[in-house]
Amino acid sequence: MSLRSNKRTVDLQVITDWVTADSCVLDLGCGRGVLLEELAQHRNARGIGVDLQVDKIAGCVKRGLSAYQGDMMSFMAEFDDGHFDHVICSRTLEEVDHPSAVIDEALRVGRSLTVGFANYGYWKNRFDAVLRGRKPRNEVHPTAWGDSRPANPLTIADFEDFCTGHGYRITRHMHLRGDWKTPCAWLPNLRAGYALYELTR
Repeated sequence: MSLRSNKRTVDLQVITDWVTADSCVLDLGCGRGVLLEELAQHRNARGIGVDLQVDKIAGCVKRGLSAYQGDMMSFMAEFDDGHFDHVICSRTLEEVDHPSAVIDEALRVGRSLTVGFANYGYWKNRFDAVLRGRKPRNEVHPTAWGDSRPANPLTIADFEDFCTGHGYRITRHMHLRGDWKTPCAWLPNLRAGYALYELTR
């Protein structure tokens, strides 16, 4: 199995396990709807996705999924408090302009928020930056600078400090090694390549 397949498999397996059956789900940065389709099939979830890219929304439509093309903050503003059982932000948080505002709004419209992100504090990233003086490039961040998207990378320590400072409860989490599939229980901010968190207020 390729690393790319591992990444998608991890997201699907962990998030699907965390989502309750027959729930209402909002997927922020839904891509082509792979996760939403999985949740519909295995959790009977009623889901809707949001993404800025038209081709990705078209992919959702081809799968028979509900999806909105546009700004996620504007979309969430249309919903009452607690409208969704679960809001999911899988590998999206690093790409948004104001992650704090997105998290706050997601926890307004949703009873829980699942966040998944690549850990920038992973030891190979530190090695590349400090010893090689280069943009990190490894199994966690595989692309060269010229092929990378604009991003606001974060570490596990950054995220946990943020949650503590804003009073968000971390109800469960999963840390994975650089292979994106092996659990990492010891020194995750240094040794984990990927992290998943479920938050509530």
